[in-house]
Amino acid sequence: MSIIRVALPVPMRRLFDYLAIDTQVEIGARVKVPFGNRSLVGVVWEKQSESDWDQSKLKPIQSVIDPEPIFDPSLCKLCNWLAQYYKHPIGDVVQTAMPAALRKGESSAPKPVDYLTLSQTGQNMALTELSRAPKQQALLTALKQQDLSKAQAKSDFGLSAVNALLDKDLIELSSQTPTGNCQWKTQLALQPSPQANVEQALAISSIEAKLDEYACFLLDGITGSGKTEVYLRSIEPVLKAGRQVLILVPEIGLTPQTVHRFKHRFGIEVGVLHSGLTNKERLGVWQKSRAGQLGIVIGTRSAIFSPMQDLGLLIVDEEHDSSYKQQDGLRYHARDLAVVRASNQNVPLILGSATPALETLNNALTGRYQHLVLQHRAGNASIASQHIFDIRQQPLQFGIAQGMLDRIKQHLDGGSQVMLFINRRGYAPSLICHQCGHVEGCHRCNKPYTLHKQLNKLQCHHCGDAKRVPSQCQECHSTQFNTMGVGTEQLEQGLQSYFPEYSSIRIDSDSARGKNKLDAMLSSINKNQHQILIGTQILSKGHHFPNVTLVLILDVDGALFSADFRAAEHIAQLITQLAGRAGRAEKPGEMWLQTHDPAHPLLQDLINNGFAHFARYALLERQHAALPPFAYQALFKAQSLRADHAFAFLSEVRELLAPYTGVMCIGPIPALMEKRQGQFRMQLVLQAGQRGPLQQALGQIINQVETLPLAPKVRWALDVDPQDFS
Repeated sequence: MSIIRVALPVPMRRLFDYLAIDTQVEIGARVKVPFGNRSLVGVVWEKQSESDWDQSKLKPIQSVIDPEPIFDPSLCKLCNWLAQYYKHPIGDVVQTAMPAALRKGESSAPKPVDYLTLSQTGQNMALTELSRAPKQQALLTALKQQDLSKAQAKSDFGLSAVNALLDKDLIELSSQTPTGNCQWKTQLALQPSPQANVEQALAISSIEAKLDEYACFLLDGITGSGKTEVYLRSIEPVLKAGRQVLILVPEIGLTPQTVHRFKHRFGIEVGVLHSGLTNKERLGVWQKSRAGQLGIVIGTRSAIFSPMQDLGLLIVDEEHDSSYKQQDGLRYHARDLAVVRASNQNVPLILGSATPALETLNNALTGRYQHLVLQHRAGNASIASQHIFDIRQQPLQFGIAQGMLDRIKQHLDGGSQVMLFINRRGYAPSLICHQCGHVEGCHRCNKPYTLHKQLNKLQCHHCGDAKRVPSQCQECHSTQFNTMGVGTEQLEQGLQSYFPEYSSIRIDSDSARGKNKLDAMLSSINKNQHQILIGTQILSKGHHFPNVTLVLILDVDGALFSADFRAAEHIAQLITQLAGRAGRAEKPGEMWLQTHDPAHPLLQDLINNGFAHFARYALLERQHAALPPFAYQALFKAQSLRADHAFAFLSEVRELLAPYTGVMCIGPIPALMEKRQGQFRMQLVLQAGQRGPLQQALGQIINQVETLPLAPKVRWALDVDPQDFS
């Protein structure tokens, strides 16, 4: 009989003791245990000979799910760090690090996989007979070289091509249980790489010199400078040595083009992890990665938890992106977690961005990270020229000044594509009664409804509440309504009517909803099926559109006066990233920014001096203001149906912090958005000049916070290193 301590998915900051009677169970393996009147799946986290509890009252485990651990020592260490640093229950941390299927108790053993092989007929068939079906022809060609899993064939060539060849009896389906063999090591087929320029060569050699140890590199390269080529060349020796590579990207939309490029370059299967996959698909990639059957795994934020048999290199692309920060539950930052994991496993880490986060840039400038700079675009591409367009006292058509419409026409008539950015989806941000001025608003959030004209509905973009567009004003019963502001839907409609001879496409979270929808839209853009590209921030993140020569940003004025101290950094990153979408091939590009405040110092600095100069000046401002990265913050959030409850709860938290002189408290104050989903939201900001005192104070009080009288009456959370104060 031994005592095991189990991490369970409950909101309690502790492990739970159970008895393992005549049962061998390893640390890191899952077990099923009784908990109250139910059974839970937990992970064995510690073993010990004694318990702080009366041993006669300890319950035995019900069953052992895994014969061997699913958490190796490095992942256990990572989870312990997460729980300690973010002050989060260890059981919830462990659950977050597991695929959903494993949380439900499914087997971690690989299941049989369907493989496609050539039939005798398919082996003897000439490929020219399928010339009218290029997808089928390509699949048959691939199968003549090697067998493929049905899932991989479906991903690369489409389900219709697979089914067509099965119907013609040209291929056969067989089921095999995957073995531990790492076939990718023998299948590695490197394609020729382009000649690296001097900057790229220096970056590659610097990274290759540190492949056997921990080192963190900031690859600070302007858009189009060939950062991906540096990744590819750095990965090459890692794969040749038989080690694995984990790559993080910020958005699902970036994975298809990234995966295609890596598959083409190395000729091996690439594992993909993102929220668009089913639980079964995610588990499959997790199993292959853990068994060492994948040389490369590419995924979004949660892929940082992927088990790797022999990790050799970590890459975080677009490291500045806010998508890497989890905003609910376990509020971790995947970039920071990548630094910890790389250090723990003694492997190099590459953080790549054209617009580095100020925290990352400061680490590079102070020597904590190695700073690799790419200042020139790869090939013959030139840097897009950047301009400000003053729209004061100018008539606007669907948000665009006449001068910019003329500019758009010049580029379209020249055979190029144009991109228009506006960070508002829907038709218009508000609907107002022309008679009495009443604005249709969401009472749960005290915010105007957004009009979605094509769906004939009003929707709150904060809580999701929606209703049909009213036929008359609820205040004065007038039927005269006006829209205020412009959204992507209105912009698309206006441009289609103004340029009927050109095709336009709208890319936002409404139009791109659905599996593989965004990938199909991006593919059609690259085939030049659309000349006018309209979108939100989805378009700004790392996409390569070689035929785009003009980028127009409609409205950034609102972001220039935000109460969030990070707003200037975020808008500078956005403008720079969007400017980088233009002129990425042989054609020169230009970016125009419409504004009512052309003399604003941030805009002038960006346009005239570039992001690098802006970032260093912004760091100086942060230093004088004692703000991150020159200070460390944590944020207590509380929300309740009663504002006084949230305020009183945070006031009690502040009292608990009173003895800690190294920690400054700001608040309680209302959140930037005070009411959301019918709840009043308050915040308490903690700040310290050193990380140690802040961590110590949080560690001392967190258990006391849970026992405060008002704690059960409010929804509260702690966010360490907060990125969002809204």
